[in-house]
Amino acid sequence: MSIKQYAYKGFGENNQRDYWYSSAVRTGDFIHCAGQGGYLDEHGTQPLTIVEQIDQAFINVDKALKSAGGAGWPQVYRVNSFHVQLDPRSQEAMVRNFKKWMPDTHPTWTCVQISRLGDDNMWVEIEVSAYDPEGAKREGTSKP
Repeated sequence: MSIKQYAYKGFGENNQRDYWYSSAVRTGDFIHCAGQGGYLDEHGTQPLTIVEQIDQAFINVDKALKSAGGAGWPQVYRVNSFHVQLDPRSQEAMVRNFKKWMPDTHPTWTCVQISRLGDDNMWVEIEVSAYDPEGAKREGTSKP
């Protein structure tokens, strides 16, 4: 088994260069994604509402998973979400996106309210773990 590091085009590559971390790391059959916010572009521009940030964070998680050779959200089995304001509107947006992106699976979910994220305009961050044995074969990280 080997470990491979990935950074998706734009914001992910910038963070790998500037902050020295990867968007995703593949270890064997598993993909572990760093927390993804709702950034819209390579500059880290954030949407102006929490619901839009959550929607965009789900898109960015999908990018991170696919950059690591995965198929995206359907392979996710674990979700941790961090919220500056955890209210019913945020939870409803999370559940709506779970149903949209993973209609056939129910991952574990830890949902936490915190005082601050990496940027003052960032109100949500989502990290996931996914199981992808087929992608591990293609990426060369599966056990021989």
